[in-house]
Amino acid sequence: MVALGLEVAFGVFAIGLRWWVYWRRTGGSPFRGGAGMNGVVAVVALTAGLLVAPVLDLSDAAARIIHGAWVTGLGVAVAVLGVLVTVWAQFAMGDSWRIGVDDNERTDLVTTGPFRWVRNPIYTSMVVFAVGIALVVPNRAAFVTVAAVAAALEYHVRAVEEPYLERTHGGAYRRYASHAGRFLPGVGRLAH
Repeated sequence: MVALGLEVAFGVFAIGLRWWVYWRRTGGSPFRGGAGMNGVVAVVALTAGLLVAPVLDLSDAAARIIHGAWVTGLGVAVAVLGVLVTVWAQFAMGDSWRIGVDDNERTDLVTTGPFRWVRNPIYTSMVVFAVGIALVVPNRAAFVTVAAVAAALEYHVRAVEEPYLERTHGGAYRRYASHAGRFLPGVGRLAH
């Protein structure tokens, strides 16, 4: 039940609250179609993937690999950190925040807040959240979910987000990407 509560918190704060604030500020929806995975489809896929391990845990269909209250406590702390950093990074994006990419839209290049060090802090914190859930319900499905989320985000960033930002911002993006890591500070910088 703890994992499901954390997932509800992620949904309320990282999706619901941020969607509501975006809608109040712009009058539109942050969900985009266009290149890559449709924004709504991406949220549904992520939610479904993150629900598998907790549901298997609740139904006793998957055995836990690690046991101990300390693991659960650590998982809660890591998941909460993931939610907080996700929301921080989303708000740092201001009106440039959206879910999905539309090639016809030009958003500002955000290089402040957590974006000063990492180009994709929202995605990084989503993986941190998934790791937290995996520690709360440490079964095989949870760890497969972490790997799947990380792989999907890596693919999306390289195939959709980075090409879009390169086309949209050109040299400014290349200069920024030469000093800000892709998911971690200093790691995955692009040659300028």
